[in-house]
Amino acid sequence: MTERPDPGPTPVGGRSDRAADRPLVAVLDYGIGNLRSAQKALQRVGADARLTADPEVVAAADGVVLPGVGAFGRCMEALAEVGLADVAADAVRDAVAGGRPFLGVCIGMQMLFEGSDETPGVPGLGVLPGWVRRLPDGVKHPQMQWNVLDWRRRPSIAVHLPEPSWVYFVHSYAADVPDDLIVATCDYGGPVTAMVERGRCRATQFHPEKSGAVGLALLRGFVAECAASSAAGSPSPREPHPAYRT
Repeated sequence: MTERPDPGPTPVGGRSDRAADRPLVAVLDYGIGNLRSAQKALQRVGADARLTADPEVVAAADGVVLPGVGAFGRCMEALAEVGLADVAADAVRDAVAGGRPFLGVCIGMQMLFEGSDETPGVPGLGVLPGWVRRLPDGVKHPQMQWNVLDWRRRPSIAVHLPEPSWVYFVHSYAADVPDDLIVATCDYGGPVTAMVERGRCRATQFHPEKSGAVGLALLRGFVAECAASSAAGSPSPREPHPAYRT
């Protein structure tokens, strides 16, 4: 595999004191993995990013992020244990319909689909069609390296990413999904789904928060879309999911 080039110093995104430039981004906190690294990266590119398990905070947010590391089954169980499974599913449906932006990262991407070979008895959120399967034989498991994205089309949040776009992966499973969902792949024993999009729902198998300048550029695009959505009056504060109404 071609060795990753040095991306140079990571630029720090400028931040404005104007509220419109600091959209509220809810980072779903279900207690697994280094969720704070995703929060800090979003803050660095201008978001008012908050780790939260409070459905009311999620309902009021301009964008929602679901990070994840570890095992699929345990992450799904933890999400349900803190009462965020329905909240996350509703946020994805909203984004798919063109509402406020949503971003899933790594296991947070895998949980959007119907299930995973890693834990076949544990269903995923099932809000996007597809199944998560083990990486092909003949390659090292996990893929733990920098790899280059092969774009099929550029989502609006990724239009300013450089070519080539090198990003960082840590995973042993990847999504097997319909072609119309896939916006980028990487080569790891064949094409592997690296990023998907439907409406304003995007999800990455790679870790933007660990991907240097390229990852920050992607997050900056996501935060800008959250700010634009808020400035346009959408979304307005949302009602909590019925399960959380008193």
